Amino acid sequence: MISTRAVTYQTLPVDGLNIAYREAGNPSNPKLVLLHGFPSSSHQYRNLIPALADRFHVIAPDYPGFGNSDAPDPAEFPYTFDKLAEVTAHFLRQKGFERFGMYAQDYGGPVGFRIVTQDPEKLEWLIVQNTNAYEVGFTDAWGGLRNALWHARTPGHEAGVADLLEFETVKTVYLYGSTNPELISPDNWNSDFFTTLQRQYGRQIQLDLFYDYRTNVALYPKWQAFLKERQPKTIIFWGQDDIFFTKEGGEAYLTDLPNAEMHRLEAGHFAVEDCLDYISENIHRFHRDVVA
Repeated sequence: MISTRAVTYQTLPVDGLNIAYREAGNPSNPKLVLLHGFPSSSHQYRNLIPALADRFHVIAPDYPGFGNSDAPDPAEFPYTFDKLAEVTAHFLRQKGFERFGMYAQDYGGPVGFRIVTQDPEKLEWLIVQNTNAYEVGFTDAWGGLRNALWHARTPGHEAGVADLLEFETVKTVYLYGSTNPELISPDNWNSDFFTTLQRQYGRQIQLDLFYDYRTNVALYPKWQAFLKERQPKTIIFWGQDDIFFTKEGGEAYLTDLPNAEMHRLEAGHFAVEDCLDYISENIHRFHRDVVA
């Protein structure tokens, strides 16, 4: 018999694609969805999933084109955040996740906010970790996207952001801002680079999403209005020295969610790597004392 604390690795046919996912926990427990960021996959939650599985039924899918999910030809499959959200929503429905808590990090915000604004009753509570929903949140690392590519998708502008897909950049994303880099496994950037970015169509997929990210910014007012109106019970973990998102971007959530619980971490973009115990313990406490 498989322990409910054990992490299983499976795939599910969704909209003609095999979607890979990690799952753990008793299905009768409160459901918690972990949505990953760029350029990662459910691999970024490999340690958090078992840490939460005693209290939650946890699931973490890989988006199409990421991790171990199928990556169809971009000429035949639109790599947009609308499409990633659509496939992810269908995946969750097939898995029986009709109402859930949501942990959104980086790309997990644009994917997750699309899902829950379309069907607000799905969201039971919210965990925000370095995912942007306010224009004040962009660091200078976005210059090539915001000032060039989003205005005109040309070969020159694509070349100007191609460094974001290089091995050393991926490694830097993990290590930048961490006060305990020795806790961050090299398996992260090796997995991201060789499994996601170096696979067939990998770079093209990411360039398509870089360009489409501009649609997220256009939706920020809608997401902000959703948060302000619905007031989901929210806990925020914000790495204060994120290469992509400013600490002001984290504080901005408090304008629409004044009752949210804010945790300012001495960490970078992937704070769960070096703040795992702190994040896990406070998720447990917050659910027990505030949500449940």
